[in-house]
Amino acid sequence: MPVALHHRLDGTGTRPLVLVHGVGSYLEAWDGVVAALAPQFRILRFDLRGHGQSERVRGRYEIDDFVGDLLRLADHEGFGRFDLAGFSLGGLIAQRTALTHGDRVRRLVLLSTVAGRTEDEQERVRDRLAALQRGEAGSHYDASVGRWLTEAFQAANPELLQRLRERNASNDPDCYAAAYRVLAETDLGDRLHLIRQPTLVATGADDQGSNPRMARFMHERIAGSRLEILPGLRHSILVEAPELVAGLMRDFLLSDDTKTGAAA
Repeated sequence: MPVALHHRLDGTGTRPLVLVHGVGSYLEAWDGVVAALAPQFRILRFDLRGHGQSERVRGRYEIDDFVGDLLRLADHEGFGRFDLAGFSLGGLIAQRTALTHGDRVRRLVLLSTVAGRTEDEQERVRDRLAALQRGEAGSHYDASVGRWLTEAFQAANPELLQRLRERNASNDPDCYAAAYRVLAETDLGDRLHLIRQPTLVATGADDQGSNPRMARFMHERIAGSRLEILPGLRHSILVEAPELVAGLMRDFLLSDDTKTGAAA
C-alpha cells in the first residue's frame, strides 16, 4: 500500500527540484534553502515515511522503500525528470534513486551524506543505532547536538535550539530507529562509479559523521562531480548555513557545464 506523505510545493520557477531531508527531521528543515531557490525552481519536498506529518509506518524500512515513496510522490505531482538533492539519509536516498532510476534524475546534489565508511566509522554509527533501538532517543539527540551545530551557532540561537529539541522529541521512537537503521547500514560506495548524472558533493569541514574524507570518496568515484568542503561547519548545514547551501546548489544546478570536476 502506498504511504501517505505530507508534502509541499514551493517556488515560482519552472525547473523541477526534489528535496529529501535527513533522519529524524522534516520538510521544514529545507525552509532557508527553499526561500533562496524559489524564484528559479518548482520545489517538491516532503516528510519521509514515519516522520513529521507523514504516515507513521512501523516495522523494518529499506532504502528502496524511501526511493519508491519519492518516485510515487514525484509522479503524483507531475515531476517526470527532476534535479534531486538529499541531506544525510536523504543523500543516501538520492544516491540510490540515481542508481536505480537514473532516467528520472537530471542533476544530483549530495549534502552531508555518507559512503565508504571505515570500520571505525561503521562501529560508531552502529553504537548510535543500538542506543536508539534501546529507546534512548532523547540521549541520542543530546549527544548529537554538538556534532550537528557549532557552539557559536548554538549560543546565538537558543530559541531555535529549543524548537529543534521539541521537534526531535515528537518523533515516533520506532520509526526514528527504523529510519536510522537504513542510514547506519546502507553503503553504496561500491556502486557510485555507476552514477552518470552531474553531481555536487558538499559537507561541513568539521562534520564528524558525514566527514570530508567520505565526501572526497564520493567525489573521486562519481565521474566529473564537484566537491565543496564548507569551512567552519559541522553536520547541520541546512540549519546553520542555508544561504550558502542554496547558493552552491543554484550555481551548480543552473550551470551549463556537465563536467565540473571542481574540488575544494
